Amino acid sequence: MKIAVAEINLEALQHNLLVVKRNAPNSKILAMLKANAYGHGTTEIAKSLHQADAFGVARLSEAVALRAAGITKPIVLLEGFFEADELQIISNLGLDTVLHTEQQFDDFMAADIPRSVRVWLKVDTGMHRLGLPPETFPAIREKISRHKNILGEPILMSHFGCADDVTHSLNDYQFSVFEELQNHHKGECSFANSAAILSFKNSHHQWVRPGIMLYGVSPVNNTSASDYELKPVMTLKSSIIAIREVKKGQSVGYGATWVAKEDTRLAVIAIGYGDGYPRNAENGTPILVNGVKYPLSGRVSMDMISIDIGNEKTIKVGDEAILWGENLPLETIADYAKTVPYELLCGVTGRVEKRFSRVQNEFNNRS
Repeated sequence: MKIAVAEINLEALQHNLLVVKRNAPNSKILAMLKANAYGHGTTEIAKSLHQADAFGVARLSEAVALRAAGITKPIVLLEGFFEADELQIISNLGLDTVLHTEQQFDDFMAADIPRSVRVWLKVDTGMHRLGLPPETFPAIREKISRHKNILGEPILMSHFGCADDVTHSLNDYQFSVFEELQNHHKGECSFANSAAILSFKNSHHQWVRPGIMLYGVSPVNNTSASDYELKPVMTLKSSIIAIREVKKGQSVGYGATWVAKEDTRLAVIAIGYGDGYPRNAENGTPILVNGVKYPLSGRVSMDMISIDIGNEKTIKVGDEAILWGENLPLETIADYAKTVPYELLCGVTGRVEKRFSRVQNEFNNRS
């Protein structure tokens, strides 16, 4: 009996990487592995992305873990370093760092490090989260270009704030700012995230940065993964542990948020918010059992959920339930939970067992 298992399909992962390559054939790929590879397991995912050119993480601890696991590809610290002392580790491990504040720039310039580091200069083109002010870029670019701590040419980067909404006016504005900055830059550039890879071909430049699309989820509003030939990498499963008879008018679960409209049967599934299934999933959220979708009935508990199976007599204790993934898009579950797929994937907890498929193709022999 499978209790709270996340099956990770590594062939689907590699298929999605090829979708990135088809959409951005002239760009190198910085594959996002931050937040435990969006909940999928950083090390296994890294070892399977043989055709990626580099990996992106948010924090130094994530990069250190990858190096400890034997990952030798370039690794980019997307938020850069938080303390100047971290530059020693960054240099020793051969990591790339983003510089996105003038303080980071000053600390980097003043550091005495054992070997030079490749730098990505992040400029704020309109998202107003991280990034150097555009007007400071030409001077910083000139100062840093010949510095002893710099390995090669720095890479200019920025980040779209609304690429998931292809009609948003901010997209055009940010792109125009970025294009102007290129006039002051001789090196490579990176702008496109998953949504921009699929929607804004003119933003691809030398590096693209796929994240959510690698894991088989659409990055564009009001679309599904299948629209872009993406395949789900994670399928979250568990098993039915009880079948209950419920009379008309009886309620189920905490808060009595669901009341039977007629005599029916409920199946109780061993999964809940303690595993990362969203507590705010609404009544009616679909769960797949034996190829049929049944509605969530009652509030999500820490360890259990219930579904209304009506008069279906073939369902039994031990049957497998799919919470999202194969044949049940994560985008659908996120809509019912009034959240985004990113949060659901990253929220899968440590007690969920991950089972990785073994790849039976040419990729299996690559290191």
